[in-house]
Amino acid sequence: MTSTSVASAPAVRTERRLLWSGLLFGAGVAASVVDLMVFHLLLQWHHFYDLSTLEVALAADGIFHAVAWGMTVAGLFLLADARRRDGVRWSRWWGAVLVGLGAFQLLDAVVFHKLLGIHQVRYDVGLLPYDLAWIGAAVVALLIGLAVLWRSRRST
Repeated sequence: MTSTSVASAPAVRTERRLLWSGLLFGAGVAASVVDLMVFHLLLQWHHFYDLSTLEVALAADGIFHAVAWGMTVAGLFLLADARRRDGVRWSRWWGAVLVGLGAFQLLDAVVFHKLLGIHQVRYDVGLLPYDLAWIGAAVVALLIGLAVLWRSRRST
């Protein structure tokens, strides 16, 4: 190994921590704030698992809520660690946050809504506009996040 690669190894680890921080934080916010707070609690359109009783649905929401906030907090701990080690390039972090948010929404829409069918965005309505809005917003967030990450990469 050359001295340059040894010296850059901590920077690479910090960069990975920063990206994981943004991904976890973005996915956690999408799950805990956007999905759980807005759609589960405020609008009461669905629960995480709608194929059983209300008690099971609420228990599933609680577990989902705990996991989502765990991702959010883990992302913040990784952010604090990256900041302590090498500072934070905020454009990289925000790009990763948008990628995490978009990726979670896309996973939710495709896997949980369509493939597994454990819940839909809303019931007793035509789903197409809701699916298009949910998937469209996910793709837009994902693409903007990837563009921000691409633009903020370090030149070699």
